[in-house]
Amino acid sequence: MTPNIRIGLGYDLHRLVEGRPLILGGVTVPAPFGEDGHSDGDVLIHAVIDALLGAAALGDIGTHFPPSDDAYKNIDSRILLSRTVELLNRHEFRLINLDATVILQTPKLMEYIPAIRALLAEDLGTGIENVSIKAKTNEKVDALGESRAVAVHAAVLITK
Repeated sequence: MTPNIRIGLGYDLHRLVEGRPLILGGVTVPAPFGEDGHSDGDVLIHAVIDALLGAAALGDIGTHFPPSDDAYKNIDSRILLSRTVELLNRHEFRLINLDATVILQTPKLMEYIPAIRALLAEDLGTGIENVSIKAKTNEKVDALGESRAVAVHAAVLITK
């Protein structure tokens, strides 16, 4: 029997504002700003959720966790990721790997990437060797490069 392998792509972008923590992949990164969002604003986890749901053809983050629902106000995005993984498990999907790129001008993320990878691997129920996180700047161009926003592109491969 041929394995059922699917790819999913996720993308998210949040404005950066003062008075909120900068949370990426469940890790709080010291910064004078954080993501503006209905939940905790973890743009990395949001992109991963969209990639997972897309690969499984189960909708998107807004379908399952709508920003109009006060139950998700300031919720830890790791909880949303856990619920997403449970949904995929119920549909008998298993993660093969995750590859994501965070686009953020500042602060530099290199020292936080090992912790981000470890938390995501734990939440996704996979080995750390299956989780790749990269960080890029936007060369001081547009809202990303001017530290007014943060964005993430995520790709997952899943199998059934």
